[in-house]
Amino acid sequence: MTTHQNILLAGASGVLGRHITRALTEAGHTVTGLGRGPANTVRADILDREATLRAVDGLHYDTVVLAATALSRAPLRHRDMRATDALRVDGTAHLVEAARATGARRIIAESMVFGYGYGDHGDHVLTEDGPFGPPGTTPALEQHIAAMRIKEQLTFGATDMEGIALRFGLFYGAGGTDTLLPMLRRRQLPVADDHGRVLPWVDLADAARAVAAAVDHGRPGQAYNVTDRTPLGFAAHVRSVAEEFGLPKPMTVPLWTMRPLSYAHVMMRTTLRASSAKAERELGWTPLHASSRDGLAALGAAAREHVRDPAGTPRPDASAGSPGRR
Repeated sequence: MTTHQNILLAGASGVLGRHITRALTEAGHTVTGLGRGPANTVRADILDREATLRAVDGLHYDTVVLAATALSRAPLRHRDMRATDALRVDGTAHLVEAARATGARRIIAESMVFGYGYGDHGDHVLTEDGPFGPPGTTPALEQHIAAMRIKEQLTFGATDMEGIALRFGLFYGAGGTDTLLPMLRRRQLPVADDHGRVLPWVDLADAARAVAAAVDHGRPGQAYNVTDRTPLGFAAHVRSVAEEFGLPKPMTVPLWTMRPLSYAHVMMRTTLRASSAKAERELGWTPLHASSRDGLAALGAAAREHVRDPAGTPRPDASAGSPGRR
């Protein structure tokens, strides 16, 4: 049974944060947003330690959720990750201090399965028992992995609080997949054939429900993989987006031509499978969509319904999410 909590959510105005706010509210909690944007009740730049501590002075929260990101769209180059890397390191350190100042007993940190390392993991299914945060094979990858490693270390190292990390798969869903549609419409999102490479995915709403489950059921000091049950290649996922939203198929190019898009190139070269059995067992969480194909089908159906008129007839000017597929 859920016990009502006052929860401070860093990153509440972001795409994932909005889903988390909804899931926590539906679970009976009171959510207060922390961040720079006007949608946040507690306003502060979490990269500014003093400003963050001033913003929470005199406030009390039971749990603090760390879900801040600097990403507004899919990262394509390594430099696109730098601001989020900084949030994971400096921002987390400041938020741990802020959580302690508010008397919070629990911290829940957004983490990522890429913390297991980029590259080819083969058929091995990664679990939370394996090593997390191995050295990156290049300076750029070490910067990204170190940020994920340090975020978890800071979360678990706050021994006066209960630290929990949720290692999410790649996000898609309402508010996230939308950012791909203009690029697909303009054929500005090429992909390389997967050739057997797969990645774990998770719908944003499913990810948010896992956060709500961790508030009540997460074990202190534990990490949980949060993914759907069907890993899928990056190219296959993007092609499914195009199909469901009636957009042109993305151009297929040789993998080496993606090197200028340095981060996307690394992702497309990565094979990674992760088990979320621990989250399902201990948190009582299961993904609503067993695969991103199922989730995208539901998302596309919702988009098509949205552009229908009250009589249920598709409007002739409906473009995004139209029933016709190319």
